[in-house]
Formats: sequence, C-alpha cells, structure tokens
Amino acid sequence: MPAALATALTGLLLGLSLIVAIGAQNAFVLRTGLQGTHVLPVVAVCALSDAVLIAAGVAGLGVLVDRAPVVLTVARLAGAAFLLGYAALAARRAWRPAGDALDAAGGSAPARLWPVVATCLALTWLNPHVYLDTVVLLGSVAGTHGGLRWWFAAGAAAGSVLWFTGLGYGARLLRPLFARPGAWRVLDAAIALVMAAIAVSLLRGL
Repeated sequence: MPAALATALTGLLLGLSLIVAIGAQNAFVLRTGLQGTHVLPVVAVCALSDAVLIAAGVAGLGVLVDRAPVVLTVARLAGAAFLLGYAALAARRAWRPAGDALDAAGGSAPARLWPVVATCLALTWLNPHVYLDTVVLLGSVAGTHGGLRWWFAAGAAAGSVLWFTGLGYGARLLRPLFARPGAWRVLDAAIALVMAAIAVSLLRGL
C-alpha cells in the first residue's frame, strides 16, 4: 500500500473513532435525518466544519489554542449556555409534544432552513471538544506524518463525510419506529439528557 494511502487510511480511522459517539452534534443530525428535512445542508455543515477545523489543526492552529486557553474557556461557557437552552427545548417537546406536528411519515412539521443551519453551526462551533479533537489532537497526530500530513487530514475529513452522510440519510431506516409520537418523546428526552450532561461536563471543566 502506498505511504500516502496508508496515511489517509490512518486519518480516516482516527477521525471516525473521534466522531462516532453520542453527542450534541450527532443527536441533532439523527433527529434531522428522522424528520427527513434539510438533511443535506445539515450533513454539509457538519462535514465542512470538520474539514475546516482539521485543516486548521494541520496548519498549526492547535499550537495557538494550546497557548491561549482563554479561547476554550469562552467556548465552554458559550457552549454550555447554548446546550442547556437546547436541552430545555428538547425536554419541553418530550413533556408536551405538539401532536399536530407528528405524523405517520416519521417526523415533525418541516422547519425553516436557516434556523436549522444556525442551530447546527452553533452545536458544532460552540463545542470546545470539537477543537480539542480536530484542531489539537488530529492536528498533532497529522504533524507526526511529516510531508504526508495533508493526506492524513484528507482521510480524517473523509471520515467525517462518511459518518455524517450515513447518520443523516441512514436515519430513515428508523422511521417506522418513529411513526409513533411516543418514540419521538423518548428520543427528545434522551437528547435533553445528553445535551444537559455535556453542558454540565463543560462547566465542570472550568
């Protein structure tokens, strides 16, 4: 196997290992996929954001983040506030679902594009963990590959594309389960707990 391809594969596997986990961003992509609305923009925002952050890490931004911890402190506070707000909205949907917004097709009434994109951007860029994973960790590992570091970055970015595409579009396989309003209430309750737990973990890290 050529060295460049092997390096790209290493980046792909490490990138997947970091993003394939239950988190605020993945929960949002899953819910969007289940609703079947604006899936492509959401997947594109997540994948492109990861690509930009990975490239920044490989280019050396990770060193700056390490030397300016106040950046992550601000991100922690802003991210925790946003996640708590989103958790509250999810909890409200779970407690008092809008019955007329649920249908047998397995989703809720279509939301407008820009609020969905803005929420996705906030969940991505206000999460300090994404900077630690992509900018600092992946950037540092990429640096160990010398002249092949951009192949590593390409592989890691490809991992993000594969994961978010599969999660967003693969969620439709679960739609028969979510044809029942009760399933949506369980999902929203789980999302609320995940968001709140992540927010608390961010605040405890200060």
